[in-house]
Amino acid sequence: MRPSKRPNDAMRDVSMDTGVSRHAEGSCLVRFGNTEVLCMASLEERVPPFLKNSGKGWVTAEYGMLPRATGERMRREAAQGKQSGRTQEIQRLIGRSLRSIVDLQALGERQITVDCDVLQADGGTRTAAITGGFVALSECLKWMEERSMVKRHDVLLGHVAAVSCGIYKNEPVLDLDYAEDSTAETDANFVMTGAGGIVEIQGTAEGAPFSEEEFLNLLKLARKGIGELVETQRQVLGEH
Repeated sequence: MRPSKRPNDAMRDVSMDTGVSRHAEGSCLVRFGNTEVLCMASLEERVPPFLKNSGKGWVTAEYGMLPRATGERMRREAAQGKQSGRTQEIQRLIGRSLRSIVDLQALGERQITVDCDVLQADGGTRTAAITGGFVALSECLKWMEERSMVKRHDVLLGHVAAVSCGIYKNEPVLDLDYAEDSTAETDANFVMTGAGGIVEIQGTAEGAPFSEEEFLNLLKLARKGIGELVETQRQVLGEH
């Protein structure tokens, strides 16, 4: 039995609220159970130096956790003078995931930065950030479309979402919370498109190596979970 009493193939309660920032061009507060991440997309009329005069735009991301997002207060990374390796790895993952469904040529020479700030952490912060980050990005492109800067569906090639899966007490389970994540025998994060394409998979055996059969079981769960997340994204963005 899972600590949350959920069936093995059940997501936590998921919600995505848009328009939560009065300043950002696109925003989304995403919740995976008790994990809450505020995602805000900001538009800039510039690109990194390596894309200057290329006609292409750029989508990037930054990630951080508030000091009391966890059970004990964490010191702000700004106070330490540098980002942790974990933070850098996660924000690069978010950026790669979002760029996987963007036509950078159609975006033009502009940069969209998606800031993902963890308000409360209970497992799956990076997967929630990717899923909510897509909604914030889409809202930003909608803002641009309303001003005749781009056509949103020319820039967005599809949806992208992410979910964690793992082997907990010898059972494959979907969408791990912290109680499961901290003791799982295997932990994996799946980033996939709405069309079912695989963007990235991060899988680690915390104890004994996992088998190909176990991996395929996790992939099956991930496809189910991401299908549900994409459906929620569509509803929130008014695509029905």
